[in-house]
Amino acid sequence: MSDNQKLNTDELGELSKDKQEALRKIMAKEAKTGRKLTGPWHLIVSLLGAFMVVFYFFSVAGLPIDTQYNRGVYVLLTYIMVFLSFPMTKRSSSSRPTIIDIALCLVSLGCVGYFMMEFEAFNYRSGNESQADIYISLIGILLSLEVSRRVLGWSMTLVGIFFLIYGLYGRIFPDLFAHRGFSLDRLSVTLFMEQDGVFGVMASVLVTYVILFIFFGAFLQKSGVGKFFIDWPLALAGKTVGGPAKVAVIASAFFGSVSGSAIANTVSTGAFTIPLMKRAGFKPHVAGAIEPSASIGGMFMPPIMGAGGFLMAELTNIPYVEIMKMAIFPAALYFFSVLSMIHFEAKKHNIQGLVDDEFEPAMVVFKRHWYKSMPLIIIVALMLMGFSPGMSAFWATIGCIAISWFDPQYRMGPKEIWEATTAGARATLVIGATVGVIGIIVGTIGLTGIGLKFSNIIIQLAQMAPVWAHLPMTILLIGLASLVLGMGVPVTASYLITASLAVSALTGIITDAGIIGHTEASMLIASHMIVYWFSQDSNITPPVCVAAYAGAAIAGADPWKTGWTAFKFAKLLYVVPFLFAYEPAMLLYGSTTEIVMAFGSAIVGTLAFSALTMGYLIRRTTLIEWLIFALGTFLCYHSHHIYNIIGVAVVFLVYAIQKAKNVRDAKNAVMA
Repeated sequence: MSDNQKLNTDELGELSKDKQEALRKIMAKEAKTGRKLTGPWHLIVSLLGAFMVVFYFFSVAGLPIDTQYNRGVYVLLTYIMVFLSFPMTKRSSSSRPTIIDIALCLVSLGCVGYFMMEFEAFNYRSGNESQADIYISLIGILLSLEVSRRVLGWSMTLVGIFFLIYGLYGRIFPDLFAHRGFSLDRLSVTLFMEQDGVFGVMASVLVTYVILFIFFGAFLQKSGVGKFFIDWPLALAGKTVGGPAKVAVIASAFFGSVSGSAIANTVSTGAFTIPLMKRAGFKPHVAGAIEPSASIGGMFMPPIMGAGGFLMAELTNIPYVEIMKMAIFPAALYFFSVLSMIHFEAKKHNIQGLVDDEFEPAMVVFKRHWYKSMPLIIIVALMLMGFSPGMSAFWATIGCIAISWFDPQYRMGPKEIWEATTAGARATLVIGATVGVIGIIVGTIGLTGIGLKFSNIIIQLAQMAPVWAHLPMTILLIGLASLVLGMGVPVTASYLITASLAVSALTGIITDAGIIGHTEASMLIASHMIVYWFSQDSNITPPVCVAAYAGAAIAGADPWKTGWTAFKFAKLLYVVPFLFAYEPAMLLYGSTTEIVMAFGSAIVGTLAFSALTMGYLIRRTTLIEWLIFALGTFLCYHSHHIYNIIGVAVVFLVYAIQKAKNVRDAKNAVMA
């Protein structure tokens, strides 16, 4: 669930030490490596982590907890665990915390404890803050920046510092962005003591949804479900054309739906699938690119959708289960696109599946291990029945423990439950380290009004284009902003920041476009979906594309070449946001007929788009066929259903032409 996760040697299979080290260096760009604590310090951190898991599962399965304690306990535990687990400098002890680390833990206890104890009283004296409020807030902000620096490095931290400077000295910025500026007292208290900053929307979403699913993911892996996610896709698609690559896509759909991290997904499944792809005949850079291209799809795939889906529910006030329903088809469309491109790539280069007599039939594997899919089924079923996501995650976690007893190899006793508990708590630290800086950024955006100014800038830039291009231009500008922002901050942060700045403008532009079928609710969720999909682009789009670089490290391929190849396979990432804007039925707004028509034409359009971009359908496309395909693809994606029907006919026309050519070539070969 975190944007990044620590590498586990067990997940890397038979990779050489050099490749494992290369992976660690890549991951280090995203998050620093923590200490390997020993002795009592390891026990203390483990106990704190166990308390975190028990506390928050109790909060959804037992009595509700007041807001200040619900958010404050998580921030406090995260800060203390970070200061104990992550060194201040490279020279700091690698096995135990220093005196400074312990002092920072105590200071964190004082600051966050003050917030929890004074929460109600502060609300009464808001606007007339005491000196203690101000001093505690200043220290709390500094602690938040230090936590971010230790775990995420300087890029995210500098973004937070920039927003602090902007909040303090807004008057020195260009007129377009300028504001009167706020005093240090006002800014610090707003960002720490009030519910618009450190303890704001990010903290709320983390404790309400995200960390519970991180805990669930740890139990899911420990219960042996991960092996089923590999074995069944391997039996299902391993022997087909380009089989290992298709296995990577199917396995990534399973893993990604619960991992919440494209990078972690690439590492965990790629360690197995990338060597298989190379063995089947895929070039190293292609094998290294396919896995991250598939892995980012897990961020859109229900039931979990990474942390962004839960943030979307919080920001839009739409129940998460409704967002989950809306996300199913677009996510399936993305995976279908990657599968289609892989198939065309394999056919073009005559890459066959794996030939291995030890492969068991897919049905045999499913019959033996079908029960391992029950935790995911429990989550979906409970949410559809109206249970909260947190409660669903709780019972699914209990389900993981129960199903593990049906497989002696993965049976979870007290030791395994303890290991899953502590691993789950530790996995929350990376995304938890963002909570303070995200609070600083979002709080400053709200306090200064820069969100409205940024929206006006986007609108003004879009209006420089012709009227018909206002909406496409706005979507492209937001995609570019997400890409640039994603180079420096985790994807979840990228979504939240971009949403805070740009959703208002995008919703207004969609409104002005007057697209038939859109409602006020559909335009809001379409805007958020557009921003959320674009927030993933930095994972596979050069120059940063860390997920693609992780795939390159496993494949032993050139990172730059792998990054551009990953972009090639993931191109639908840049198409679906336009569909959200122009076709409300893609988000289940409209009649049943409209939704079925939209989905059907989108499937054909995606097949055509895949063939168009790969230059192959059932044979290599000629220039004329390519141009006809381009027209058919555009018409299939059009919002008007008459155009959809024409587009489908055009696509089948190209298929018929290529089929006739194949028949003719076969006859000529026989006659020869």
